[in-house]
Amino acid sequence: VQLQASGGGLVQAGGSRNLSCSFSGSFDGFTSFNYGIGWYRQAPGKHREGVSCFSSADLSTYYSDSVKARFTISRAAAKNTLVLQMESLKPEDSGVYYCVLSRYRGGARYFCDIGNYDVWGQGTQVTVSS
Repeated sequence: VQLQASGGGLVQAGGSRNLSCSFSGSFDGFTSFNYGIGWYRQAPGKHREGVSCFSSADLSTYYSDSVKARFTISRAAAKNTLVLQMESLKPEDSGVYYCVLSRYRGGARYFCDIGNYDVWGQGTQVTVSS
């Protein structure tokens, strides 16, 4: 399976930005599978953080406290695409955002906590200027 992330860039504080992550391919020849997918953020000098995740098994979502009520994760009509809508952006939201995916049957919150995933995307830089 391959992940393709896009949408990063420079945005002013208080602004909005959407990130997209699309996946293609198969696991061991299987193209239909339950999965967890989400976004991790890596900022300079900070621990990597699971920002938001989605589980296809139960359609649950999870948000870290730092982004709750400002970010929304959703699956696009093309179900192999995940969109992260980021609103009211703050300078501390800056970092490299990585899309992650694994075969998975549990809930979104635990998926974000796992930290190890089958596939990591290439990362997209988000910079929020004050």
